[in-house]
Amino acid sequence: MKTEWVTVPLSDGDMQAYVVTPDGPIKGAVVAIMEIWGVNDTMKHHAQEFAEAGFVCLVPDLFWRQEPGVELSDSNPDDIPKAFDLYYQFDYDYGVQDMEETVEFLSNYAGGVKTGAVGYCLGGKLCYMLCCRTDIDCAVAYYGTYIEHHIREAPNLHRPFMLHMALNDEWVQPPVNDMLERILGANPLVAIHKYPGAKHAFARKGGIPYSKPDADRALDLSVKFFERYLAADPASLTAAE
Repeated sequence: MKTEWVTVPLSDGDMQAYVVTPDGPIKGAVVAIMEIWGVNDTMKHHAQEFAEAGFVCLVPDLFWRQEPGVELSDSNPDDIPKAFDLYYQFDYDYGVQDMEETVEFLSNYAGGVKTGAVGYCLGGKLCYMLCCRTDIDCAVAYYGTYIEHHIREAPNLHRPFMLHMALNDEWVQPPVNDMLERILGANPLVAIHKYPGAKHAFARKGGIPYSKPDADRALDLSVKFFERYLAADPASLTAAE
């Protein structure tokens, strides 16, 4: 697999991104939107997972407006307050704009293929918003945080969307998960998969909450979702699986 850093030209500046390209045939492209820790080893691992499945995967430097190139770790106590400062100061409207332009960039970079997104925590919420506000081909959210703050946008969700829901998530309480399932689950383009014993960040390899069985299941479902929607005729989109 080929790995490189590229410059993504956006409307009001340039953003760096890490890209992994498969060795074999390309099935499509995926923007992997980070948690709150920057483009770190975790996100590079996720990019490799999707590249191994046949997708060109790009990890954008989401905090480029705040602190370009920041790379943090949940295992370093000194990084935790900084990560949360960046998280709570992040502008979601700019984030959606940046990611919409990044999707277009990646599609062109990969040869005009269909392009989706996968997001973790903060990135999961952005994936939901992309499906509500843009014409992204599809998106997958892992334990998206504070989606409920934008639940009023749910009637606008018009692109295929998958949500991996950790049921032991300290950041997304059970009543919120229930509400998300009740409102989003009514949309035939939405697929929700629940992980009963999983905690927030269950797919963060090497992290304390990491659960390999849950991470493997979620990755398999995500890859199949991308294989379906990044190869499908848009006119054929109906219920999610």
